[in-house]
Amino acid sequence: MASRVPSLPFLLPLAAALVLSGCAETLREQPSASQLEENAAAAQAEYVIGANDMLQINVWKEPELSLQSVEVRLDGKISVPLLDDVQAAGLTPTQLKDAITERLKEFVTAPQVTVIVMRVGSKTVYVMGEVAREGAIPMQPHMRVLDALAISGGFTAFAGKRRVKIIRPQSSPPAEFTFDYDSFVDGQNVDQNILLLPGDQIIVPEERPFWR
Repeated sequence: MASRVPSLPFLLPLAAALVLSGCAETLREQPSASQLEENAAAAQAEYVIGANDMLQINVWKEPELSLQSVEVRLDGKISVPLLDDVQAAGLTPTQLKDAITERLKEFVTAPQVTVIVMRVGSKTVYVMGEVAREGAIPMQPHMRVLDALAISGGFTAFAGKRRVKIIRPQSSPPAEFTFDYDSFVDGQNVDQNILLLPGDQIIVPEERPFWR
């Protein structure tokens, strides 16, 4: 006996449900600006110092022990008054502060130390596509999408400003976010200008004329 094929009226609602389900799944996989912002803020709070980073070391009421700027050498160390070489690379600013504080106790009563990352030289962000200067740019503290685009010289005349892609490959799974520059400058969805993380990729596509 021949098997019965479901009628078209039965198949249409089923197909529609499957399509909607697939769309919903796609939407769930697309992170929101607030999710990426929180992710970056949390990661920056645990920033790990690397070679070529520029640090500021302040010791309260001890100006002769403070450093307005000191660069982390390629061997990962910095030179601190009284302490000579101190390992900085591989530590968070808080961990480095604790290490310096502990060693200074030999010379200073109850030292109060602050470590600030003034410039990030060990990490990069990549900007590609329709910008004046493509390539890797040094990551700066609290860098956002607009900062990276400005450092890259801004858009070319053929840039698809409404479809700028931010790809975060270090997320698990990798995250992709669309930045609409035109709506941002119009004051809409200003939270699109998210914090960036080292390794983020910003891709500015070409704006294709409607006749193509």
